[in-house]
Amino acid sequence: MRRLLTDYSILVLAGVLYAVALKYFVLPSKVILTGTEGIATALSYYYDSYWLFIMLYMVFQAGLLTFAFARVSRVFALRSLVVVAVVVLALAFLPELSFADPDPSNERIILVLFGGLLAGVAKAMAFTHRGSTGDEDILGAYFASKYLKPVGSIAIFAAMLSTAFGLNMDLIKNGEFESVVNTLMYTCIYIFASAETLNNLYKKFKITMLAIITNELKPVGEAITKASAHRTYTVHQGQGGHRGEDCHIVRTIITHEELPQMVAAIQAADPSCFYYHHDIEGISGRYYIAPIA
Repeated sequence: MRRLLTDYSILVLAGVLYAVALKYFVLPSKVILTGTEGIATALSYYYDSYWLFIMLYMVFQAGLLTFAFARVSRVFALRSLVVVAVVVLALAFLPELSFADPDPSNERIILVLFGGLLAGVAKAMAFTHRGSTGDEDILGAYFASKYLKPVGSIAIFAAMLSTAFGLNMDLIKNGEFESVVNTLMYTCIYIFASAETLNNLYKKFKITMLAIITNELKPVGEAITKASAHRTYTVHQGQGGHRGEDCHIVRTIITHEELPQMVAAIQAADPSCFYYHHDIEGISGRYYIAPIA
């Protein structure tokens, strides 16, 4: 019960943080969001209507939450619903404030970067507690589990269509090619800032190889399998270059999310062991990663 209350408290906080990023930093900068949020922002910019964005946001999220319920999991969909509901309420009732001048010649770049950082942190908080901020994050959860790719990378692909739509709406409204290019530059900055922040903070789909040099093969092997029931290891014989003593080189492939617990278990099994780890790419599609929810 205590864990559940903590999870939902952080999900509510993630929703508030994401709404703050949108209302005070992203929307005033006139950048185009990713996925269906991008379509909603483009139309709200075209008609100069903040409330149009909120209405379209609710409609699009309803459809995506239905998809999450059917194709991801009920827990993930319910927790994403909590975050989305908090975002809508916060967007509607947070007071009007102005932290900086969004004019391109003033502080627009600061708004875009800080908004991207806040959005990325909010997304990571929601994912860590088995929810999401909705929209492309729902698709990100689905495709990340299917193709073992970082969830933030999905946002970049989702941004392509929404950005193209938003730029066309900008061109129709303003009729200036320079305005379109300007919007594109700031949109790209926001997308990569939020995606990289998410990928750096949420490490479920980042894969690393952990290598352990030890003389205690059996305890270390048991520690690996006990720390994660889905992980195994390979063993190679080695020889120390200084003393010429025989040793075992044990390697296991795990996620960054599992790394702290795995290292602690190995150190408990053999305090004198030497270990190191490094990120790897191109993992087989058969590699198991526990579902987000």
